Amino acid sequence: MDINAYKGVWVFAEQREGVLQKVSLELLGKGRELAETLGVSVTAVLLGDQVKDLAQELIYFGADEVLLAEDAMLKLYSTEPYTKVFSRLVKERKPEIVLFGATALGRDLAPRVSARVHTGLTADCTSLDIDEETKNLLQTRPAFGGNIMATIICPDFRPQMSTVRPGVMIKLERDESRQGEIITCPTDLEPADMNVEIIEVVKETKEKINIEDASVLVSGGRGLSNKENFVILDGLAKQLKGIVSGSRAVVDAGWIERDRQVGQTGKTVRPGLYVACGISGAIQHLAGMEESDYIVAINKNASAPIFDVADLGIIGDVNKIVPALEEALKQAKLKEA
Repeated sequence: MDINAYKGVWVFAEQREGVLQKVSLELLGKGRELAETLGVSVTAVLLGDQVKDLAQELIYFGADEVLLAEDAMLKLYSTEPYTKVFSRLVKERKPEIVLFGATALGRDLAPRVSARVHTGLTADCTSLDIDEETKNLLQTRPAFGGNIMATIICPDFRPQMSTVRPGVMIKLERDESRQGEIITCPTDLEPADMNVEIIEVVKETKEKINIEDASVLVSGGRGLSNKENFVILDGLAKQLKGIVSGSRAVVDAGWIERDRQVGQTGKTVRPGLYVACGISGAIQHLAGMEESDYIVAINKNASAPIFDVADLGIIGDVNKIVPALEEALKQAKLKEA
């Protein structure tokens, strides 16, 4: 393989029902950074049906060009049609880096594309950089249960492919002055490529909590002792206009729903304020919240690792301090009124 024949950074622009997923815009921001280091362009790959209007948005968020493939068979995600179209584009145009969001869709598509084009794939990356000497992509992810951070390279094959969790990277500001090229690509799909027939799409009816989008998170851990005590976080979150989240330990214990879990096996968040209540700060949890703008930690153990990343630490019984904070905020609001 002549790896020098491969140029450019690609981002899979995931869309669902004509709506671009936030992780795709985040990856365009990171792709822009990587491309500038390498001196190459950023390409967004957009697959779907009647999604052309989204192509210009991708340019506004950092793409230099958009490869647009539209077909009725791409309207709803199905593994084989998406894999066939994306793999063919990779083989024809030879990008050196391809990034996918680590969503349910991205985690299904990325490994199949990597197998078709005979290259490697690093999953769930938390950091991406370029090696100054070799120009290889440095793909960093937690390993061995999150106890170490491993940096992985793919020196002998191209493209270098990664999936990246939503919320890890920062999207660029939307810039309507940006110019770019939209290239329409044939899909070459045949009826036989639809090897699975989608009979019906059933949407989840319960209200979905997106803690990744919250500006304030009040997060609880095992230090709250039991599910009944965990409820005290609701009052503090209400005063701060935030959302309650938790560590893996409380999710496993059934104190809170899994879609509110912060950490390596949960979600990566970066709110303006993160209040860690009774969370010791295991590396798996820190990996999901240490990029928060301001971190307040409450823990009775003065040597808890959470204090190493906290901007403000409060040592004491979380079950007494949280209600006291809630009451103090109520009184402050009454005085303002």
